[in-house]
Amino acid sequence: MRRKVIIMGAAGRDFHNFNVFFRNNRGYDVVAFTAAQIPGIAGRKYPPLLAGRLYPRGIPIFPEERLADLIRRFRADEVVFAYSDVSHEEVMHKASLAIAGGADFVLLGPNSTMLRSAKPVISICAVRTGSGKSQTTRAVAKILRSQGRRVAVMRHPMPYGDLAKQAMQRFSSYDDLKRGNATIEEREEYEPHIEAGTVVYAGVDYEKILRAAEKEADIIIWDGGNNDFSFIRPDFGIVMADPHRAGHEMQYHPGEANLRMADVIIINKVDSARKEDVAAVERNAKAVNPKAKIILAKSGVTIGDPSSVNGKTVLVVGDGPTLTHGGMAFGAGSIAAKKYGCRIIDGRKYAKGSLKEVYAKYPSLTELPAMGYGKKQTAELQATINAVPCDAVLDASPADLSRLMKINKPVVRVRYELAGDAVQKLKAALRKAGF
Repeated sequence: MRRKVIIMGAAGRDFHNFNVFFRNNRGYDVVAFTAAQIPGIAGRKYPPLLAGRLYPRGIPIFPEERLADLIRRFRADEVVFAYSDVSHEEVMHKASLAIAGGADFVLLGPNSTMLRSAKPVISICAVRTGSGKSQTTRAVAKILRSQGRRVAVMRHPMPYGDLAKQAMQRFSSYDDLKRGNATIEEREEYEPHIEAGTVVYAGVDYEKILRAAEKEADIIIWDGGNNDFSFIRPDFGIVMADPHRAGHEMQYHPGEANLRMADVIIINKVDSARKEDVAAVERNAKAVNPKAKIILAKSGVTIGDPSSVNGKTVLVVGDGPTLTHGGMAFGAGSIAAKKYGCRIIDGRKYAKGSLKEVYAKYPSLTELPAMGYGKKQTAELQATINAVPCDAVLDASPADLSRLMKINKPVVRVRYELAGDAVQKLKAALRKAGF
C-alpha cells in the first residue's frame, strides 16, 4: 500500500521536495498540497506535466486552513512540512494539528532533498528573510567574476504563475522578466543580479534548472530565499544573520539549521544595530557552530539624490517578503530616511484593496511593503502609493517600481550593499576554501 501524503508548502520547497523525493516514488501517493503565505496559489493544481507518470491528473492544491479536514478526507498517513521562515513554536503547532488527525509529521532534510552538481557550488542562505542574502550573493558573484569565472545564480523558487511554463526559467535581461511575467517579488530578487551582469535561473523543476545552469557556468551560486536551506548540495556555505532580530537565529525553521551548517556566518547590519544585539547573535552562532568563521558586516545604504529628499516628507516602500513574513517593521528605506532627516508618512490609512489586509495582518509595519503577486495587487500598490500625500517616494524595494507603474510623485531609489571590510574578509574566506 502506498502511504498517502499531504505536503504543506508555499509554492517553493513543497514542489521541490515532491520532485526529488516523491514524484517517482511508488511507496507514496501525494494526495494534496496545501498552500500558505502566498496569495492565489490555493485552488490550482500541480500540473500533470510536472507531477509525472504516477499523477496523470496532477495534484490539487488547497488552502492550508483546510488541513485537518484534508487529513480526514484523504486518510493521510503523513503530513510533510515544506516551507520556511516559520518559528519553531508555529512548526510544532502544525505538527500537533497533523498528529491530532492521526498522521505522521515529517520534515525532509538535506540528504533527501539536495541535488548534486557537477560544478562547484556556493550557497548563500540566512536565519531569517531579509538578512542580506541578495547583497551578499552580488558581492560573491562580483568577486568570482573579477577572477574570470563564469557565474550563474540559482534563485529559490517563486512560481506564482503557470507552473508548467515556469518549470525552468533563465533571466539575463529586463526583456526576459517581461516575457516571464515576473511579479514584483520576483523582480526584487532578479533585477539586481541582471543589472550586475549575472544570469539568474529559477522555476519549479530544479534538476532541469541545475543542468541548464551547469552548461554556462564555472561556479553555481545558490541564492536562498525565505531562509530556506539550499536545494543544491554546497561545497561552501555562507549564512546571513540579522542583529535587528537578535535571537531569531535560534527560534526559526530552518534558520537554526542553516546556522548550524554554515562554513561562514555573516552578522550583517552591524552599523545600524545595537552592539548588545550583535554580541547576542555572535554568542549564539559560536555556541551552535564553533567551527564557522564569523564576519561582522555593514549594510551600506545609498540614495540616488539625497538633496531631493533631504528634510522632506516621504513614503517609504520596502521589500515585501522582508516586511511581511520576515517580521521586520522597517528596512533600509527607513534607515535612509532617518539619515537625511525625512518625515515618514504611514501608508496604512491610504491602503487599497489587498494592501489593507496586509496591514491588518502585520500591524507593526511602518513601511509600505512592495506587494505585487499579480497584476491586480500591483495595481493596488500603485493606487496606494499615489494616494499618499508626500513630497517623494523612497523606493527601497530591490525592484525598480517606476518601471512597473506610473507614480504621481518623484521616486528616489534606495540601494544597499555589503560594505566595510566584510567584502575583503569574505574574499579571503572564499580563497581559503579554494574559490
